[in-house]
Amino acid sequence: MPTAHVTVNQANAFSGKSVRGSLIMPRTFPLESVRNIGIIAHIDAGKTTTTERILYYTGRIHRIGEVHEGSTTTDWMPQERERGITITAAATHCGWKDCEINIIDTPGHVDFTAEVERSLRVLDGAIVVFDGTQGVEPQSETVWRQADKYSVPRLAYVNKMDRVGADFAMSWQSIVKLLGANAVPVQLPIGSEAGFCGVVDLIEMNAWVWSGEDQGEQWEVKPIPAELEAKARAAHEKLVEKAVEFDERAMDLYVHGKHDFAPDEIRAWLRQGVIQSRIFPVLCGSSYRNVGVQTLLDAVCHYLPCPTDLPPVTGTDPESGAEVVRRPADDEAFAALMFKIQCDPYVGKLAFFRVYSGTLKIGQMVHFPGKGTTERIGRILRMHAKDREEVSEVFAGDIAATVAMKNAAVGATMTHEDAPVILEKIVFPEPVISVAIEPRSKADEERLGSALARLAEEDQTFRVRSDHETGQTLIAGMGELHLEIIIDRMRREFNVHANVGNPQVAYKETIRKAVTEEAKHIKQTGGRGQYGHVVLRIEPQPRNKGFEFVNEIKSGAVPKEYIPAVERGVREALDEGARAGYPLVDIKVTLIDGSFHEVDSSDMAFKWAGGIALRAGCKRADPTVLEPIMRVEVVTPEAYMGDVLGDLSSRRAKILDMGTRGNARVVHATAPLSEMFGYATAVRSVSQGRASFNLEPSHYEEVPPSVLKAIDERYGGFGGEGGA
Repeated sequence: MPTAHVTVNQANAFSGKSVRGSLIMPRTFPLESVRNIGIIAHIDAGKTTTTERILYYTGRIHRIGEVHEGSTTTDWMPQERERGITITAAATHCGWKDCEINIIDTPGHVDFTAEVERSLRVLDGAIVVFDGTQGVEPQSETVWRQADKYSVPRLAYVNKMDRVGADFAMSWQSIVKLLGANAVPVQLPIGSEAGFCGVVDLIEMNAWVWSGEDQGEQWEVKPIPAELEAKARAAHEKLVEKAVEFDERAMDLYVHGKHDFAPDEIRAWLRQGVIQSRIFPVLCGSSYRNVGVQTLLDAVCHYLPCPTDLPPVTGTDPESGAEVVRRPADDEAFAALMFKIQCDPYVGKLAFFRVYSGTLKIGQMVHFPGKGTTERIGRILRMHAKDREEVSEVFAGDIAATVAMKNAAVGATMTHEDAPVILEKIVFPEPVISVAIEPRSKADEERLGSALARLAEEDQTFRVRSDHETGQTLIAGMGELHLEIIIDRMRREFNVHANVGNPQVAYKETIRKAVTEEAKHIKQTGGRGQYGHVVLRIEPQPRNKGFEFVNEIKSGAVPKEYIPAVERGVREALDEGARAGYPLVDIKVTLIDGSFHEVDSSDMAFKWAGGIALRAGCKRADPTVLEPIMRVEVVTPEAYMGDVLGDLSSRRAKILDMGTRGNARVVHATAPLSEMFGYATAVRSVSQGRASFNLEPSHYEEVPPSVLKAIDERYGGFGGEGGA
C-alpha cells in the first residue's frame, strides 16, 4: 500500500444520513453493515477515552473531550464528570467506512457490573480494553466471563502503550494465561512508552504511523521498520497458522506448504473464528495519545459480526411454551427486548430496546406478552449519550429508545399482538450491602418513596425494603460507591435530602435440615369464615440453587386454584427469615398434603396457611446465617507484602495465591464483606499509600459460630433448634 495521508472526511462514510439531522430516513444501509458493539474493561483501562476518539474520528463529534476535564460525550452524568468514572452505560452510534456502528460504553467499576450485564445481553460484539501496563486485571476477568456467558465475539485492545511500563507481549500473554483465551496479535507496537507512535499491521505487513500533532486525524502507511521486520514476519506466520484453522481449504493448502495468502483471505478466516468466539484478535494503541484508534475501527468492521452472522434469536411462545425462532430480518414479525430504563428530566422515562426482528414505526401498537397488555408507540429516539434524535422507524438490528410507556421494564419483550414471543430475560446479581435511610424533612419524606421507586426501576441491583421491626427504609446495592451514587442522585435529580446510616452487610439465611410442617388457617366471624390447611416438606438446597416450589398434591386434597396462593404465601414468608430476619434462600418447599372447605376456603386463607407453615417449619429446620464473601486482589510493592498479608489475615481472609506483576507483588484472597469496610484506608496506611486493591462479590457462605452468636445476641437470642 502506498504512503497515505487520510483525513476524517475521507475515512468516514455515514451511510448517506445526516449526523445532526432531526429525522433519520428509512434504512439506507444493509443489515450486513450493522455492528452492535460494547466497550468493556476494568476501571481506568481507557474505555471512555477510546469511545471519545471513535466518535471524533467518525465525525460524530467535532471536539475531543477528556475524562479528567469532565468533558467526554458518554460520561454525561454530573457524578461521572466529577469522579472521572463511568457509572451508567451510554448508547450512541456512528459510521465508519461502510459500517453503521451502535456503541454502548460501559462502566468498569464492579459496583456497576449490572450495566455491563444488561449491555452484553443485547450486543453482537465487544471491544475489551486492557491497560498495557497491567494486562488482565480483576474486572477484566469479570467482564470477559460475562461476555462468555452471552457468547459475545470480542476484540482485545491493549491501550496505554505510551505509558511507562507498558508491555504488549505481557498483556497479550496475560489474556492467554489468565483468561484461557485463544488470543492472537494482529498488530505489533512501533516504539515503546514515550516513543510509541504506531502499529505494525501483521495482515497487510505494513506500518501505520501517527505524528501526534493533529489529534490523530492523519497517519502514514509506511514499510515496517527494519528493527521490527523479523519479529513481524514471525508473528505473521503465527497469525496465518491460527487463521487457516477456520477454513478447510486453507488448512489443506497450508499443510501442503502454501503460507502466502492474500490479506482479504486471512481477514475472512479470522472473521469466521471471531464470530464463533474461538479466536480473539489482539490490537494495540494509545487512545489518549490518538494512536491506533482508526485501525481498531477497521477491525470492528472486519471481524465483529453483523446481526445476520449470528444464530437467530430464540424465545418461548407465551401460550404453549414452545420455542420460537426469529430471524434478524426486516420482513420478520417484530420482536424487541428492553434492556435499560433511564429517567430523563426532559422527556420522562426512557426505555432502551434492541430490535431483533421486524420493524417498528411511530404510532404502531406493541404487545407485551409477559403482561398481556398493549400500548401505542408515541416517540422513537436514537440516543447519542444524553442527546436524542427523533426517528420515524427502526429496523432489525437497531438499538433505540422510546418514552412514556406504562409497561416498560428491564427484560420486557415487545412484539406484534398476533405474533407474541417472550425473549430470554436478563439475570442480575443480588445486592451485598445495605444502609438505612431516613428523610430529613416532611417535604423530603413525601418525595423519598417516588425517588427510590424510580431509581430501583432503572437499576435492578438496587433494592428498597422496609424493616418491619424498626420501621426504617433500607436500600441495598453492590457496594459503598454504588449506594453513594444513588444517594447523590436522589439529592440532585429528585431534590430529596436524607440521613444515611452506616453500611450493613446484606446477610441471608438458609436451613440445614429437612422438616415437614403442617399449618391451618381457620377463622370464623359469624358469616363466611376462612379455612386453609397445608402440609409442606421443607428442605435445604445446594448453595446458590435459590428457591423452588413443587406441587405434589394427589387426588385434589388442595384444589388446583389454591396452589398458587400457597406459593405466594411461602414466597412472602421467605423475606422475613427464620433466625434474624434476613431473607431465606436455597430452600425447596414441596406441597404434599392439605384440605379445604367448600364454603370457607379462599386464596387468602391458603396464602396465610402457606406462610405460617414456612415460618414455623424453618425455625425447626436448623436455620443459619450466610454472609457475602468478596474476591480481593491487592497489588503492593514487595516491601509491604508482610504487612498486607497480616492485615488480610486479621480480616478473616483466605489467601488463594500470590504472584508478581511487573515489579509488584499480587495477592488474591477471599474475605467476608463485613470485615472489609474501611479497607481502603487500612491498605493505604500499611503501604504508605503505594498499594492498590480491588473488591468484587464472589459467593455466600455460612458465618462462623462466633459471628452467628453475635447476630443472635443482636436480635435477642434464638429459640429454635440448632441455635448457636
